[in-house]
Amino acid sequence: MEHDKLDNLQKLDRFLASVQGRAYRIAQIATKNPDDALDLVQDAMFKHVEKYSARPESEWSPLFYSILQSRINDWHRRNTVRRRIMGWLRPSDEEGEDPLERIEDEAQRSPEQLLQIGESMDKLQLALQALPLRQQQVFLLRVWEGLDVRETALAMACAEGSVKSHYSRAVHTLRQQLGEHW
Repeated sequence: MEHDKLDNLQKLDRFLASVQGRAYRIAQIATKNPDDALDLVQDAMFKHVEKYSARPESEWSPLFYSILQSRINDWHRRNTVRRRIMGWLRPSDEEGEDPLERIEDEAQRSPEQLLQIGESMDKLQLALQALPLRQQQVFLLRVWEGLDVRETALAMACAEGSVKSHYSRAVHTLRQQLGEHW
């Protein structure tokens, strides 16, 4: 009994470690704020452990992303209310360093290649941020997280047909803005 509990905790730790970076990126794109994104991911992880750690491992991914989606939606609602009430205050435009930029380049790319990749990633991030929230989140869950249509629908608490529609619209918009090479 004790061994099973310890084994489950180790599996849960590995799962959370495997999703934290991608979840952070999803939240950062949705919020455009690294601090808020980190808070959302940490909150989603705590809630996942609290509510779903006893569930089968195969269910963890959709459940975790469902929690993250809920936290992102709550964040947007709170900020909408904040902007209405405190609209005359301007938020700080300071942005922290992107943790992905600190990863060492093992491919030994030239400065020109790195600049081109950086510019392409900036364009992609801007295009993703310009998408409506539902399209943005469906695209990120399907492409970055590799969730299938059913898992994405479960994570976002919507119908599979909605997932397909939002994904199709997101891909169409991104292709228009970024060109076919993406």
